[in-house]
Amino acid sequence: MTIGVRHFVDSVGTRPLVVLFGANSWDGILVNDRLLAIELQRHCDVLFIDQHLSVLSERAKERGRLHALWPEVEHVGPHLTLLRPVALPAHTRRGVRHLTPRLLRVQVRRALRAMGRQPQVVIDARFGRMTGFWGRGVLNVMYATDDAVAGAYLMGRDVSAVEEDERETLAHADLVLAVSDTLVARLAGLGRKAKLLANGVPVEAYRDLDAMAPAPEVNLPHPVAGIIGYLSERIDIELLEAIVAADLSLLLVGPHDPRFEPDRFARLVSHPRVHYVGKQPFARLPAYLHHIDVGITPYTDSDFNRASFPLKTLEYLAAGRPAVSTDLPATRFLGTDLIHIATSAEAFTAAVWKASAEAHEPDRVVARRAFAELHSWRRRGDELAALLGFAPADWPPGSGGASRWGEHV
Repeated sequence: MTIGVRHFVDSVGTRPLVVLFGANSWDGILVNDRLLAIELQRHCDVLFIDQHLSVLSERAKERGRLHALWPEVEHVGPHLTLLRPVALPAHTRRGVRHLTPRLLRVQVRRALRAMGRQPQVVIDARFGRMTGFWGRGVLNVMYATDDAVAGAYLMGRDVSAVEEDERETLAHADLVLAVSDTLVARLAGLGRKAKLLANGVPVEAYRDLDAMAPAPEVNLPHPVAGIIGYLSERIDIELLEAIVAADLSLLLVGPHDPRFEPDRFARLVSHPRVHYVGKQPFARLPAYLHHIDVGITPYTDSDFNRASFPLKTLEYLAAGRPAVSTDLPATRFLGTDLIHIATSAEAFTAAVWKASAEAHEPDRVVARRAFAELHSWRRRGDELAALLGFAPADWPPGSGGASRWGEHV
């Protein structure tokens, strides 16, 4: 249900309220900030602040958001509300950029007044200058899901502007969280001690994988190496090419950044042993993982990747599939021989061949899934709730199940 803030009324609840400023669009790829928001419902009410759009954008017009002070509010879960704010045209440009957080805070305050609620916690996952503006007694949290400065080029943002936003967010945060030890160390270099809150995996979505129907449009000879997620400059395309050259099949699931090796990518996906399915609903992932013998995380050795915690590696394990990854700190952090680590093209393809030989051994399948359970988003939600001082969850475990993840990959 979608209604305007002016007409939105919510009774004052007894559960604590967390306002979470997401780093990603709610309608985009399903990643850590939204997965964490979903799990936090077991402990509190959540108001998730979506990425803001220009009031002049076609998408904003389609949603009827023609006035920046009247955003939309939508119920998306039992205890989860989505606020879709809008911004001025050219809101990322110098001169206008500093007005954007002020306008966003106005919209959130209007929504809170209409709901009759006061937040106990505000979490800024976007470095959007949202910490420190919500009154006394509110816990301000910075949640670093990636190295935003190192990844500014990926997002087409000005590095100096990102650095400035990061400093301001850090300065007003009472608690700082980071998804990797590398990020924890980087933030320590900026004078702030951060707590590790690693990424997780929605294990419930993959428990019945073997009982689900495979995607009928995929017809690749085995063994099949597969990658799920955003195909961008983070990926080492040489490793993808080496997999095909080594007589392995390759399944690619996820959107392709048109700036990422357009000519080489076009040649790659034209190969008869490669199938590219593009952006897919999250609910369709099990159908594609059915075809995959080995899941791969072929990331380049960059500052951004070294600070990241790839979701895909744990998703492969939750599906019972072996994983092959380049040598990333997050992979070392997981510390399991269920993930094969290799970097050179020759070593990577050899690891995929080796992993494919044991891909469907029952005891290894069970071990992979059991390991993924140790890193579920439910556990991560409980960890965060404990850091925030919330009481143990009273929302029934399993409520909503895999149907909670109806987004895209």
